[in-house]
Amino acid sequence: MGVTKTEIFTEEQNNIALFAKAFGHPARVAILQHLFKINTCVCGDLVTEIGLAQPTISQHLKELKNLGLIKGNVEGTSVCYCIHKENWVNMKEVILQFLNQDITSANCC
Repeated sequence: MGVTKTEIFTEEQNNIALFAKAFGHPARVAILQHLFKINTCVCGDLVTEIGLAQPTISQHLKELKNLGLIKGNVEGTSVCYCIHKENWVNMKEVILQFLNQDITSANCC
């Protein structure tokens, strides 16, 4: 497997790529949608809601947490997850700025 050489890209480029990774799997999208829908922390019903095995859900939660889009708190024997609001707002600003770029020249291909 090759080296990604992320150091040759800007911080903004690396951030956009990391944020896009959150949407790179439908399970992560489903988890985020569920967290927004319930608008509170979830402590374990994701397996039933999403329909995947617990280890698979755990891997996707770990990825979303590492990306900073969700946060988790230990409550008894469970970990409860919710959207990390500040990081979500930041991600939206970065992604929207990237997506709102427009082509200014009609002389392309």
